[in-house]
Amino acid sequence: MIEAVMLWNEPNNKSHWDFEIDPEWTTYGTMVKLAADAIRSERHWLLRVLGGISPIDPGFIANMGRQGVLEHVDVVAVHGFPLDWNHWQIHEWPAKIEEIRVVTDRPLWITEIGVSTFGAEEVQEFGLRRSAELLRGKVERIHWYSLYDLPRAWPATTRHREAEGSSYYRHFYMGLLREDGTPKRALRLFPEYTPEFGLCQWFHFEDHRLDDAVAWLKELGVRHLRTGLSWADSFRPGAEAWFDRQMKALEPFEVTLTYCFTPEHAGVRPHHTSPPHRIEEFADFCARMTRRYA
Repeated sequence: MIEAVMLWNEPNNKSHWDFEIDPEWTTYGTMVKLAADAIRSERHWLLRVLGGISPIDPGFIANMGRQGVLEHVDVVAVHGFPLDWNHWQIHEWPAKIEEIRVVTDRPLWITEIGVSTFGAEEVQEFGLRRSAELLRGKVERIHWYSLYDLPRAWPATTRHREAEGSSYYRHFYMGLLREDGTPKRALRLFPEYTPEFGLCQWFHFEDHRLDDAVAWLKELGVRHLRTGLSWADSFRPGAEAWFDRQMKALEPFEVTLTYCFTPEHAGVRPHHTSPPHRIEEFADFCARMTRRYA
């Protein structure tokens, strides 16, 4: 059921990795090498994916190459949202892919791509169609983000929150389904692009949407799913039972499982974006989860 594991999420985005603490990403690079080797020792066949980058920055990938990190992973990944957050236009997607291919010979996946309905649902319809026209057949994996809107009662994982203006609120409108589970216009189009298009859906701790999400994924014809297991959540009471339930529910799909989020007590700063004091603890978490679920 697990075809790949991803080592962190958007490490070149300050909302997910504090590069004020780690300005050259040397801690991140060493951590990835250690975790990737730990995963390989547990399941030698499992694909190891460098954390999907956002923004798409060939300089970051070149840095990982100079550090020897790319020798320890099997795939590099990018995230792109040109109709919401990026400073480039949607028709530039093929050029953005080529920018990364210039600096690595590793296979390239798009593990998050999406369009919000913040302005209008018709924009998401256009974005889905145009993304498919530009990208089908260009990469081995495409994961549309996301199935559900983010509930308004939950915070978005971003550093400036409401100070970002509409950029912050767009986080809550990325789903093909509204928060209450009702369909948006683009949902009816999505089966035209499956199973070539997968989905990315993050599940929060004890997420009430899990069972309904599985039913929708099956109905939409989704085969490839990207989700995550939080290192920080692993210290909550009942974490093991929740992880077991989540992963059991996702058995019908080929899963790319993302390992990320530093426990507050383990970080250089007490925050989920912080580099950990001991990178070996993250590698141990990756090995345990891989052994248990892969």
